[in-house]
Amino acid sequence: MRFEFEQSDETLTTHSGLALIGLLLSKTNLGAELNSTTIPDNLTPEISHADVIFSYIGLLCQGKSDFDHIEPFREDPFFGTAMMLDSAVPANSTLRLRIEKGALLGWKKIVMQATIELLKNNEAPITSSLRDLVPLDLDVSPFDNSDTKKEGVSYTYKGVDGYAPIFAYLGEEGYGIHVELREGKEHSQNNTPSFLRETIDNARSVTSSGLLVRMDSGFDSIENIKVCQEEGTDFIIKRNLRKEEPEDWLALAQKGGIRYLERPGKEVYTGHTTMDRSLKEPLRVVYKVIYRTTDANGQILLVPDIEIHSYWTSLPDAPEVIIGQYKNLGTTEQFHSELKTELDLERLPSGKFTANELVLHLGVLSYNMLRFIGQQALLVNDTPLRKKAERRRVRTVIQNLITLASKLVYHARRYKLRFSKYCPWLTTFKRIYMAIDTT
Repeated sequence: MRFEFEQSDETLTTHSGLALIGLLLSKTNLGAELNSTTIPDNLTPEISHADVIFSYIGLLCQGKSDFDHIEPFREDPFFGTAMMLDSAVPANSTLRLRIEKGALLGWKKIVMQATIELLKNNEAPITSSLRDLVPLDLDVSPFDNSDTKKEGVSYTYKGVDGYAPIFAYLGEEGYGIHVELREGKEHSQNNTPSFLRETIDNARSVTSSGLLVRMDSGFDSIENIKVCQEEGTDFIIKRNLRKEEPEDWLALAQKGGIRYLERPGKEVYTGHTTMDRSLKEPLRVVYKVIYRTTDANGQILLVPDIEIHSYWTSLPDAPEVIIGQYKNLGTTEQFHSELKTELDLERLPSGKFTANELVLHLGVLSYNMLRFIGQQALLVNDTPLRKKAERRRVRTVIQNLITLASKLVYHARRYKLRFSKYCPWLTTFKRIYMAIDTT
């Protein structure tokens, strides 16, 4: 069969889900806050600051980060209507220049406040991981920006040139609660105590539950522990063994730990102890010691292998519980992946550091909106997807609920979206839209 091609006079769209994004943005003060700022050499812009930023968020929520991607939407009547623009869709040069200048005015703080406002006002479901404790995970994830001359790009610990931003995620859902763009060469611990305080403040603006801070060994610093204690949050921080001898840990574990044989030639010990770090009280340390005399294939090792895992913690739970809670920190790698690849943010679009930092904040806001939509889709079993899941990936949300085809109809001073007779996602789409609209 061969197809013939015609161009209709009707307004059709392949991204109906932007109606959800525009509606979510209208529930924040982001637009008003942006428009209240003034760029010295552009006192009365033809296209408002809000319209520029909302347009870029509309791109990010489709997995597009390059400024040039705005061009196909400049003549698209649905895009402007869905994103609730008051003027027009900006050109890519306007988009780039406004973001670069707005970044110098501190727009990232306005965007972060809108991110918190979004989660709070829409009562985003935030799930605890242990009793009533909500996980608050901090982690660094290098962004590969090799072969570029962007400001701040330098050699990262992953062996590539790029940036090393730090992220904070809240709840089992993994909502982005804070972010800071850093040069690639910067150590994980630099400025982390103040970042941690800000993160805890942000989290408490969203949830009244207790917080459980989880961090890897790159954040093993007494300063971070002091922040957690002063802020009244529980914590699990993997220890950096530095110059500690594995044999000493094995002796401690054999004396006071619980031993079990995982397989012939592999003994595992778990237990806990305390260490004095010049604080008010000694700190509890949970450990796991693995002693191997043979490898997985049964080959006898010439020298036994000793593997040590130890964690600072404020929790009184059994070592197995603490270790299991720390392992869940690994989920942040998925969240990083969704930001870097599914929102196309790894290779940030500007050559200026401050502009890229603003873009990253806008990325976290967009990520949270997509995450929120995905979690709303899971509340009722009315989607075509039957596989049970705790969360929907950002890519799945974009594919199924953002890039949804419809016809835009304007009748009796009202806009309507007319979907296909066979649209399997219409029921879910309508339910989520109404839920956001009535919040």
